[in-house]
Amino acid sequence: MPISILPPSAPLPPRRDVRPDDSDVDMSDDDDFPTHASKSIVTPGEHITSDPQWMRGHGTYIPSQPANSTTIISTVAGTLHKTNKLLSVQPLRARYQPEIGDLVVGRIISVGTKKWSVDIAAPMLANLPLSSINLPGGVLRRRTTVDELNIRTFFQEADLLVAEVQNLHADGTASLHTRSLKYGKLRNGLFTSLSGAGGGILSRKGGVVRSRRQVFTLNTVAGEVDIVLGVNGHIFISKHVKTAADQKEVGINRLDESVTETLYSSENDDIEKGVMREITRVSTLIRGLVACGAKVDEDMIVKVYEGAVELEAEERSLGGVERGIGAKGIVEAVLERLALEAGD
Repeated sequence: MPISILPPSAPLPPRRDVRPDDSDVDMSDDDDFPTHASKSIVTPGEHITSDPQWMRGHGTYIPSQPANSTTIISTVAGTLHKTNKLLSVQPLRARYQPEIGDLVVGRIISVGTKKWSVDIAAPMLANLPLSSINLPGGVLRRRTTVDELNIRTFFQEADLLVAEVQNLHADGTASLHTRSLKYGKLRNGLFTSLSGAGGGILSRKGGVVRSRRQVFTLNTVAGEVDIVLGVNGHIFISKHVKTAADQKEVGINRLDESVTETLYSSENDDIEKGVMREITRVSTLIRGLVACGAKVDEDMIVKVYEGAVELEAEERSLGGVERGIGAKGIVEAVLERLALEAGD
């Protein structure tokens, strides 16, 4: 029996370009929309405009029926933005959209015969093939059935790892690789997820942005800590452990030889209480940056951390008591001080 799809019988939502008195709104090339169109949130299926001068952008569509329709309708819940003659809807929350070359932090979801499925906060799980990892000892060879049988000795379910997006498939899935000493299993630290901030999708509201260095070492009052800023909004902060890659005598062409069994170890090293406290402090400050709508990168983290340490030292020198203002309050105070210093 054939299936017929009929148009909806219910009335459509009111258009954004129509006033309550059904008079037209002048959507000209002014910098801002009318108040009722720019300061409110559009919902999925809501009409934005029927003016043919506007082109649809991300988060919108034009229905195929009736023919030659010019009505632009929102497909997501978000705020309306205009770029010249282009209308788009910035979603309130969105999943990370992978791009080739992105550094991401993910979690192993399942283990197959020749690959791992990894959650990288994208619409679909990413794949990490067995052929795209370094073998212990830096051996460069084809993967055999023995390697497939021992696949769980490298990564297991719930393991955290840092990898790079190597390829994108037509179905939207991403292929990862860890063929570098700065990639691989993560341990000795704290995982932090910035929901909805991955990939700079919500760059207007803060979050991790693509920068020159996504992995760096921060000097804290208790020692060095490593920070991995995943473009997908996942962050890992850990105790700094010197590796063979840090040694200058290791040549670039011999880096793979320094890969050892500890690369895939799941045992955490002993972490001093002071280092654990600083790891937690950095994680809290990063969440405060996102709450304040600031972008998260290496320079901002270093400035905010140093400012927070100075602020704490000043309060102690004055005999003050911790005010318990929270991460957002601390970051706001530090950002305000940095703005004043920049103004001077």
